[in-house]
Order: sequence, then structure tokens, then C-alpha cells
Amino acid sequence: MEDPLPEQMRAAGTTLLAALDPAARDSAVHPFDDESSRRWLEYRPRPRPGVCLAELDVAGRKAAHRLLATALSPSAYAQAMAIIALEEVLDRAEGWHRGRHSGDYWVAVFGDPARDDRWAWRLEGHHLSVNMTVVDGQVSPAPIFFGANPAAVRYAGRPVSRPLGIEEDLGRALLDAIGPAERSAAIIADEAPADIISATRGQVDAPLEPLGVPSDRLGPTGRALLDQVVALYLDRLPPELAIREARRLDAGRLHFAWAGPTHPGQRHYYRVQGDDLLIEYDNTSADGNHAHTVLRRPASDFGADVLATHHKAHH
Repeated sequence: MEDPLPEQMRAAGTTLLAALDPAARDSAVHPFDDESSRRWLEYRPRPRPGVCLAELDVAGRKAAHRLLATALSPSAYAQAMAIIALEEVLDRAEGWHRGRHSGDYWVAVFGDPARDDRWAWRLEGHHLSVNMTVVDGQVSPAPIFFGANPAAVRYAGRPVSRPLGIEEDLGRALLDAIGPAERSAAIIADEAPADIISATRGQVDAPLEPLGVPSDRLGPTGRALLDQVVALYLDRLPPELAIREARRLDAGRLHFAWAGPTHPGQRHYYRVQGDDLLIEYDNTSADGNHAHTVLRRPASDFGADVLATHHKAHH
């Protein structure tokens, strides 16, 4: 049975480009072989390839959001919208000095979705980067970056906004559920790193050493919670993609590592590694209220897997 997702993305990408005026289209579209622009990851406020959503009319912005929605499950799309809205909350908290705004997100298309057998797209801004590559009717997802600042807004101790709360809570639940020896192996440092280790590099140049506790040392509860953590990140994708990615990992060994204090409210970090899988979470501010998360496929980011298959078939 043919996967409908590539055609959904192709239709949404074509609709987006048709909704843009010539100047916006010139900014949005780049050659597929422009590696420096296509293999781009930036979750800080920076200039970036593409066209800014703030410069588009309503039809253009809606077309960009509909393209984004083809890449995300309903729950992940809701997280993405909450992350975008937090720009206004953060701007207020900073005294309106930096001019952050919820339109400061950029969409870029690489190649021609209507004609090419190789094309890609990205929607990105502060704390959000969603990258999809479509080659020969196959969608290759990743990197998928979600962040949140503030990670939580509370009223009387209760959360009003906490877009990445499940990511933190499941990581803590896993650490709490494993036995003393496994917990000791899982905690790799007393202090969290300053940011996610893979950072904004377009390619994870060398494999990160799989630190922490291996999945085959966990008991049934720990393994079940580790599976839930992995599923949470894979389920950012549409069901058909999430299922495919889960099947890739079925027989592989996973490692879980934690760095930093284990009680809430302080800087902390965890990661899950497997065969061509890297999940990272950190909470980087002194009060533990600024979160970064990323789903990467170090050997396959930016469509390296489907492009290798394409090149083998055509050359």
C-alpha cells in the first residue's frame, strides 16, 4: 500500500509556494543541492535561510502551518504552537527589550515539490526546527527540535503553560524507577552540560559515546519507561513515520544517561542513544526553567538515508 504522507507533503509544499508572491518565493526556495542551507539547524534567534512568516499574508502563513502539520502528530503540533506563542511571553518577561515575536519563524523549501523526486523543507525559529526530506516517495524525518522558555509558567504552584512537561516527567520517572546500581550507572555527571551536546551542528560528526545504563540492564519497569520516553519523541511524527522509526529500533540496544541534580528546579540533562537514534533533553537555566529537546538520527539526518538509497539506485 502506497504511503500517502509524501504526497500530502508534496501537495502542501506546492500550495505554500503558490500562495507566496514572487519576492517571498525567491526567499523561500533554495536549490536542493545547497547543502549549507539545507543541512541547517538553529534554535536560537538568528537570521536563517527562508522567508519569515511575519512577512507573509494570512494565506501564506496558513499554508506554512499546514505544511508543518503534515510532519507532526496532533499532540506535537499543539506543542509547536505553544512554543511559538511563548515568544510573546518571553518578550514580556524580558521587558519587551529584544523584540521577540511569534511571527519570527521561517519556512524554506529545497527543490521543487511539484516536480522533483528530491526535495526538502524546514520550518524553524527560536526553539523550533522541523526538517523533512522527501526522496523517491520516501519521507526522512529529523532533526526535530522543540524548546521552551519559560519551560513552565505557573499560578499558585500549578502549571498554566508547560509545553515540554511530559518530556521532563517521563525522564525523571525513568530515573526514579531503576535500581540503585543502574541509577548510579545512568548518572554520568553531577552537573548538566550547558546545552544539548549535538548543539546546532548540521551533522553529528563523530558518534557520541553511548554513556549511561544500557537497556538490557534495566528491569521490566525501567525498560517499559525507557520505551515510553523513546515513543514520546517518535510520536512527534505522524503515525506512519513513528511506526516506521520504532521498527528500526526494535532489535537495537539503547542507553540512558542523566547529568545534573535529580530533584526538580535545577539544571539537568538526559539523553537516549540507540542505533542511528539520539534523543537529548536539557534544562539550561539556573532555575531549571528553560528546556531544549531534540530528536536526531545521526547517520540519517537531513535525509542521508533516503539519499544514499537514491544515489545507489540511480548511479
